[in-house]
Amino acid sequence: MTVSLILLPLVLGWILDLCLGDPARLPHPIVGFGRIISFFEHRLNRGGHRRLKGGVMAIGLIIATYALTLWLTGLLDPWLWVKIAVEAVLVFYCLAGTTLIREVRMVFKAADRSLEEGRRQVARIVGRDTAQLSDNEIRTAALETLAENLSDGVIAPLFWYALLGVPGMLAYKMVNTLDSMIGYRSVRYRQFGTVAARIDDVANYIPARLTALLMVVASGHLSLLRFVAKYGPKHASPNSGYPEAALAGILGCRFGGPHDYFGETVEKPFIGTVDRQLTSDDMLTAVRINRVAEVLSVVLAGLVRCAILI
Repeated sequence: MTVSLILLPLVLGWILDLCLGDPARLPHPIVGFGRIISFFEHRLNRGGHRRLKGGVMAIGLIIATYALTLWLTGLLDPWLWVKIAVEAVLVFYCLAGTTLIREVRMVFKAADRSLEEGRRQVARIVGRDTAQLSDNEIRTAALETLAENLSDGVIAPLFWYALLGVPGMLAYKMVNTLDSMIGYRSVRYRQFGTVAARIDDVANYIPARLTALLMVVASGHLSLLRFVAKYGPKHASPNSGYPEAALAGILGCRFGGPHDYFGETVEKPFIGTVDRQLTSDDMLTAVRINRVAEVLSVVLAGLVRCAILI
């Protein structure tokens, strides 16, 4: 297979995401993942051995996703252009860069209008309680989520695409969906979601650090790598701190601090030291950094995929 044919599904899928974002009115495989996870969780997350049952469910769904995608795309081998089209659509579904950028822009516009509008808008993209957030906390939450999503929604899927193709990309999305649904330390999921959360940590270990590196490269200030090395490990998550630290360093601001989840305050270390008011200019800078890092990651993924297949 030629280089152009290898790269075509990736490039087409990425362009579709740039132009369309998440297709709200079309069937989405990630929604299907969520329904499957919910189906099994309601039946297995009860009684004894919850950690074992949750682990078996998580590993089984990840393997099944990879195997089924590999089988389905293999069936299309005799029809090259159909296979390329299907793989491009799947790449499109697995990338979530454009939609989150749109949401973050909407948060800043809403916050500019009123505090209550900002709180309602940011609640669409964060898991924390938003009812008591200040104006700057709203903007901070949006930018923290933007940095995390660059890793989880763009760089990590591309990383696994580069190594394992479309099946690996879909399997990663199952990993990420499992973590977002059951990877909490709440009473309900503390045992059942343990394995899913640990798998997500492993799957994102390299991508999170790669994301931070690409963001720093995009900024043109390589000296910020020292800032990332200092503050990245301070986050409660083994991975989320790295892209957050990169963006905090680029913007010269402070992320982290106490957040409320489900009525409980969770203390999180601060990332950075400059506590200042964030503005729409900061959001525009963050969006630009995201887009440049995204382009760099697409190029890297294409190069690695070609090196593996040629």
